[in-house]
Amino acid sequence: MHAQSSANRAVPAQGLTGADARRLLLEHGPNELPGVPRRGFGRILLGVLREPMFLLLSAAAVVYLAIGGIGEGLMMSAFAALSILLVVVQENRSENAIEALRALAAPLARVMRDGAEQRIASREVVPGDILLLADGERIAADGVLLRSEGITVDEAMLTGESVPVTKQVSSAGQDERAPAMVYAGTLVTSGRGFAEVLHTGARTEAGRIGASLASIELEPTLLQRSFGRLVRLFAVAAVAGSVLVLLLYGLLRGAWLQGTLSGIAFAMSALPEEFPMVLAVFVALGGRRLARLHVLVRRTAVIEMLGACSTLCLDKTGTLTENRMRVCALATAQATIELRTGDERLPDAFVELVRCAALASAHSSNDPLDRSVHELAAATDAQTASAAEPMLLREYGISHERPAVIRVWQRADGSLMAAAKGAPEAIADLCGLAGKERERLLHLVEPLAGRGFRVLAVAASALRDGSVISDEPAELGLRLQGVIAFADPLRASAPRAIAAARRAGVSVLMMTGDYPVTAVAIARQAGIDCSVPPLTGTQIAAMDDAGLRREVRTVRVFARIRPEQKLRIVRALKENGEIVAMSGDGVNDAPALKAAHIGLAIGGRGTDVAREASSIVLLEDDLNHLVAGIEMGRRIFDNLRKASIYIAAVHVPIAGLTILPLLVGLPPLLLPLHVVLIEMVIDPVCAIAFENEPVEPGTMSQPPRDPDDALLGWRQIGVAAIQGVLLLAAALAAYALSLRAGIGTDVARSLAFITFTAGNLALIRVVATRGAALASLLARDHGAYWTVAAIAAFVTVACIAVPVLQRLFQFGVPPFRLTLLAVVAGLVAALIFDLAKPMPMVQRILGAPAPRPPAR
Repeated sequence: MHAQSSANRAVPAQGLTGADARRLLLEHGPNELPGVPRRGFGRILLGVLREPMFLLLSAAAVVYLAIGGIGEGLMMSAFAALSILLVVVQENRSENAIEALRALAAPLARVMRDGAEQRIASREVVPGDILLLADGERIAADGVLLRSEGITVDEAMLTGESVPVTKQVSSAGQDERAPAMVYAGTLVTSGRGFAEVLHTGARTEAGRIGASLASIELEPTLLQRSFGRLVRLFAVAAVAGSVLVLLLYGLLRGAWLQGTLSGIAFAMSALPEEFPMVLAVFVALGGRRLARLHVLVRRTAVIEMLGACSTLCLDKTGTLTENRMRVCALATAQATIELRTGDERLPDAFVELVRCAALASAHSSNDPLDRSVHELAAATDAQTASAAEPMLLREYGISHERPAVIRVWQRADGSLMAAAKGAPEAIADLCGLAGKERERLLHLVEPLAGRGFRVLAVAASALRDGSVISDEPAELGLRLQGVIAFADPLRASAPRAIAAARRAGVSVLMMTGDYPVTAVAIARQAGIDCSVPPLTGTQIAAMDDAGLRREVRTVRVFARIRPEQKLRIVRALKENGEIVAMSGDGVNDAPALKAAHIGLAIGGRGTDVAREASSIVLLEDDLNHLVAGIEMGRRIFDNLRKASIYIAAVHVPIAGLTILPLLVGLPPLLLPLHVVLIEMVIDPVCAIAFENEPVEPGTMSQPPRDPDDALLGWRQIGVAAIQGVLLLAAALAAYALSLRAGIGTDVARSLAFITFTAGNLALIRVVATRGAALASLLARDHGAYWTVAAIAAFVTVACIAVPVLQRLFQFGVPPFRLTLLAVVAGLVAALIFDLAKPMPMVQRILGAPAPRPPAR
């Protein structure tokens, strides 16, 4: 590795601090850095062995074996092994889902192989490859520059320095080549060039850092912290309740071993181990569902925010339009001409205008404007004129103060000339136009901009032989040549997507650097509200933050916007309480993308800088995928809330049936084996039945949910408690009435268990739909529920009817009439809650958002 003598030397792995490591992980993800392995089977297994449920199952097995219950002990051991298998399989499934998403998100590299440019996965780059570098791309490997056209690189991920580093080719010795070195994972912020690959993978600077990050864990997300608090709350209640059960059995009845078993059963019943598993399943499979919609989630925490999006900020070029620029019109002071596809020659009056525009445009540029100008020049006599220019002497790049490009050339005869193109206002300033001359330029621009064309002005000048090139391009004596208009077709999907977003209560804004008239024309075509005049960058620069917050409540079109102003707009929207999604594809969009709640990178042509700053990447340049992603985000959140309500509800009767019979002097109802049997059904029900629930009808005609509305707040817990108490009352009544009628304990236990199972399966449908549960029973898209219900019913029947299992679970076979009554009692206890569903308050608790004003 070549030494780097500057102060910006990459941080060595052994000197990495915890803060640096966490910053890199949060910014780039644990597997985007070479040298960080995926979680292995051994770590998964070790985590399972520390799980409370596994420890409780093991303790119950030991107690059963100690009191001579060989069958029960072996069964508990089998359930413990099954719990390990379920968690390992589910963890592996989640890991595979994440791995698949990671493969979709894998960065690409451009290399020269066999004399041709190829685009390959970064992991396939090998030493000796020639990397092609351009602004906005992430460098795939450590290498040395062979050619540089003004390359600057952001090396903040290695050095912490935010200022880009200028890179240049060096022909000096090995120890002096640091300015020519480029590093894997860093970002090209400007310029173009080539580099020879020296190191890849773990041998790169980023790889050495990545190896040291393998043992560092990311901080939990908001959902994980919320679920963690719930689990801890339930865990405290479980421990306290299990100790109480043990003491009551031991002190009142002297049955310490039975008390131990009952205490373990209560702890298992009160501990909602399903919460972490359900969260992992929903996040992993939800991410895959979004990927099928061509929406790649780079940070899983954003799934929580996607369904709550209330404001969508769209970039014009490349997002609303196709970014497929075509020169459609040319205008000079004397004439205007419109071009059609396939035109090969231009009138002589316009050849010089095209020639100057070509000289002001980079040949090997990713900018579609530059490419379209050169395509037009190549199809006219201007090609010969521009090809005769042998040498570029100087280039004045675009800046915030001067949105124009000026290039100085030396002709073959030694004379010099300058060519410029850029925003009409900037070219007017460079040419010193004022008064009527400036008005004439605007008269050329306005009609073209009003049709939605992007318009640039072109200027040129001939310099005297031997003249010194000034540092100020305004001193080059530029003279206006005319204007050139570009047609960038509106995406066919844009109007439909924007209309769907507005129907869903999502406000749509457009930000662009274009001329205001052009911006309004495109916004009208796309269906964006233009009732309020556009706000320009100049006006924003004159406002304070409070004024901007007022304006963004009504303005929907922003023109002549600079990158830092996009960031101000996003922050103003956030301060107004909006959940902001911001789209972009360029390097200059990255700050606003990162500041938004949901950064949306346009993946088909977006830069690596934009993708890295975003939380979501649209794999195809189609806004309909974004709207589908918002719908899927709402579905995922709704189903996760339903699953959470169900988990909280079903644990009420499980815990109650474990402890209440003891408190009222009845024989034990649920033993550890029964609790485990229920738990083995609950997990797949939550992970499969709820995750597969289709989107609720009318989801996209409702406004976004309030971001302060918790996933499982006290209102949801209250509803769950009511549902759980109803089911508990039915099962406990079936048990108590059976015993009072003189039926044996085993048969009474069977009737209570049948009541609970029937109510449990009905409860799933009650919670899973906002409407009447019975009306949705025969609806489509519920195959997962019926599969789970059939399995649960089969297991229950087998445990009661098969003699070996019957003795093991201490069940008895009840009469058919009583069995039917138990089933009806369970169904009624669960379905009775349907009567309260039409109430608006209940609808909101179950997930229906409160009414809001329609989006603009």
